[in-house]
Amino acid sequence: MCGRFAQTHAGADVAQTFQLAAVPELSPRYNIAPSQDISVIVQSRRTGDRLHHAKRWGLVPGWSKDVQIGNKLINARSETVADKPAFRDAFQRRRCLIVADGFYEWQQAPKGQAKQPHLIRLKARSLFAFAGLWERWRSPQTDELHFSCTILTTAANTLMAPIHHRMPVILPSAAYDVWLDPTHYNRGELTALLRPYEAASMEAIAIGTAINHPQNEGAAVQAPL
Repeated sequence: MCGRFAQTHAGADVAQTFQLAAVPELSPRYNIAPSQDISVIVQSRRTGDRLHHAKRWGLVPGWSKDVQIGNKLINARSETVADKPAFRDAFQRRRCLIVADGFYEWQQAPKGQAKQPHLIRLKARSLFAFAGLWERWRSPQTDELHFSCTILTTAANTLMAPIHHRMPVILPSAAYDVWLDPTHYNRGELTALLRPYEAASMEAIAIGTAINHPQNEGAAVQAPL
């Protein structure tokens, strides 16, 4: 799964990496948690341009009666995403990139000991993108629109396997155009992209337990043990 991640790069770096026409205003975030707004890249159906949006982490399907369902839908399994009612429509029409430069996972410890958190990132320490889906939901009480998203997960690669059996789908940059295109839907082509990222390009660093608490922010939460 993916339940916590980081995005510490400046808006100019995000604009350059994802070929955005406008530079988003961003602050470094070292401890992003579910239900918070996160940086999402989408493609305009009308112009084809890539756009940066902020969407709430935790997908709320358009048919849902309650926005709280998003708390349970922060991740979507890539193996079933094309068929699950909560994600099926978004997989066909509303795919996105979720901007990150690291994520966190907790390794199971012997009984009686606390789980060990790890920071996982690219060895280049560069930006990358999780495969994501987004949705719009209209409140039946206020008629207000709510925009939300989820991160797709897959089986762990050899780096991640000793820590956890799942990991977020990190897309290579060559896949961005196909994944973002809202007018394109080829189930086989899209699901083929949802595979574990190359382990040799990644690193996992054991860190302290400050990351356990969402209120803790700043570079100190990534300090190695």
